[in-house]
Amino acid sequence: MKLKLALVALAALPLALAGCGNASDTLSAAERGIGSDGSASAEPVAIPTQDVVSDVKADPALTERLPADVQKSKTLVLGTTEATGEQNLPHGGSDQSGAQIGLDIDLRNAIAAKLGVKWKTEFGSFETIVPGTQSGKYDVGQANFAVTSERLEVVDYATYLLDGQSFVSREDGDLDQVKTLTDICGHTVATSPGSSFQQILEDGAAECEKAGKKAYEVEYFKDNAAILLGLQNGKTDLYFGPTLSLKYLVSHQPGLKYLGELSLTDVGFVVAKKSPLAPVLVDAINALIADGTYNKIFTKWDVSDIKLDKSEFNPKPAF
Repeated sequence: MKLKLALVALAALPLALAGCGNASDTLSAAERGIGSDGSASAEPVAIPTQDVVSDVKADPALTERLPADVQKSKTLVLGTTEATGEQNLPHGGSDQSGAQIGLDIDLRNAIAAKLGVKWKTEFGSFETIVPGTQSGKYDVGQANFAVTSERLEVVDYATYLLDGQSFVSREDGDLDQVKTLTDICGHTVATSPGSSFQQILEDGAAECEKAGKKAYEVEYFKDNAAILLGLQNGKTDLYFGPTLSLKYLVSHQPGLKYLGELSLTDVGFVVAKKSPLAPVLVDAINALIADGTYNKIFTKWDVSDIKLDKSEFNPKPAF
């Protein structure tokens, strides 16, 4: 298995997406960059900008359950990854001013408002967020963390959406669908290090040999722009990543095709094991579900199909 850690400037990737602009509450197919035949177009894509958070009121009963130092400072330290551009939307990205935007940002801001606190946001790499949460560097971690058995050994979860693990390729790639890992045998796959995607690919590495096929090769990149560049120039056959982001990507960037979802998992905020914060976060999310804010956020980003009926503390992992 080949390991490659690459950092490529986002500017090196010629994305089809244009800059941010004002958007209506509901985007048309043309605005989302989808042609009349369902294919992706290179037309500018409007990013939703409506405010769905400022009306959220603090719940004193939840605030009183926060640790005393948090109640005093009215601040929680959040460890997360910094999203740049639009390639990680709808989870997270940045607008022309550099401000963080996206589903994850709206949701965490609504939670802070419900708790009566502010986030002190500190950016790290994906693989450093969980250890930083364990060590106390961060009060809370957020980076689309799937609930896995390995992570449950070291952190507690408060879930907030469903997301899956899916594959995309170039439009002229030789695969039309991926249902199991044996479908990708003999191909080169790019994904993120320290992720559930890495775990799945490593755990399934022997499946091709069992099926009498050539093994797949995995390349790890810290920057999604590098993965997309690899797809464009033919150095990588497949991109294995989060379903939500990959469906959004294929809908907005020409030349790519979605191959299918391998698995589906709960995603949540992470906190140190036995921290009192996880149950409070669960109840804050459920309060946002009850008052309709949660639904407004998911409707804004046109991803209502990944909503949870309720947030849970440490649900059963998918793997």
